[in-house]
Amino acid sequence: MSDDLLLRADDGGIATLTLNAPGSLNALSDAMLAALKAEFARLAEDNATRVVILNGAGKAFCAGHDLKEMQAGRAAEDKGRAYFADLFARCAEVMQMIPALPQPVIAEVHGIATAAGCQLVASCDMAVAAEGTRFGVNGVNIGLFCSTPMVALSRNVPRKIAFEMLTTGEFIDTARAADIGLVNRVVPSQTLGAETRALAETVAGKLSAAVKIGKRAFYDQIEMTRAAAYDHAASVMVENMLWRDTEEGIAAFIEKRKPDWS
Repeated sequence: MSDDLLLRADDGGIATLTLNAPGSLNALSDAMLAALKAEFARLAEDNATRVVILNGAGKAFCAGHDLKEMQAGRAAEDKGRAYFADLFARCAEVMQMIPALPQPVIAEVHGIATAAGCQLVASCDMAVAAEGTRFGVNGVNIGLFCSTPMVALSRNVPRKIAFEMLTTGEFIDTARAADIGLVNRVVPSQTLGAETRALAETVAGKLSAAVKIGKRAFYDQIEMTRAAAYDHAASVMVENMLWRDTEEGIAAFIEKRKPDWS
C-alpha cells in the first residue's frame, strides 16, 4: 500500500481498511484513491475475507477530495479540465468497486464525512456512526456542487432530503442520518469499533457464498423494473437452493442442530 496511506488488518475473516492520512482528515487524494483501488482489486479476488470494515485514522472519517491538489491541477494549460475529468472518473471507479465487491463493506464513521467522504459512506453497504458525527455534501458552500457525491447519496436517502443537503450545504447529525437511512446504527463514540466489529462478525458468521450471491443480486435487482427484479431474484434463489450447503443449512434448521457447512 502507498506508504501506509491505507492500512489493512485481517482477523477472523474480517478485513479492516483504515484511511491513514489524519493530517488531511483522510482526504481522497490521488494517492489515497490509488491505494483504495488497489486494495479493492485485491479484495475482489480474496476468498478468505468475508466482511470489510472501512474506517479513518485521527479525528475524522473522510473530508472528501484534497482541495489543495485540485487547485494545483489548475496550473495546466487547459486550466485543469483534463485533470478534473480524470480525477472524478477515478473517484467514481473506486466508489463503484465497493458495491461490486463480493464482501459486504461496513463504513465505521466518526468526526465528519463530507462531500466525497459522505459519498464514500453512501457507497458502502452498511454504516455505523459514532454519536456526534456530522455528514454533509457541502461543496456548494465553496461554489462547487457535489454532483458526483449526489449519485451515491440520492440512491441512499429520499430525493427531497438529498436535494436539500446538496443545495444548502448544511450538515446533518447522526440522528438525522439514521432517520433518513444514510447510516444503519448510531453508537457511543467509545464503543464504535466494538459495535462495528460485532455487526461484521454477525455477517461473517453466515454462509459466505450465500451472502456473496445475495449482495450481487441486491444491487442487480435495484436497477431493474419490479417484474424483471422478481424474475432475476427467483433465478438466484433457485441457484442458491441447489447448493449442498443450503440443503444442509435447511436440514440443520429442521433438525434443530448447527449446520455442517463446507
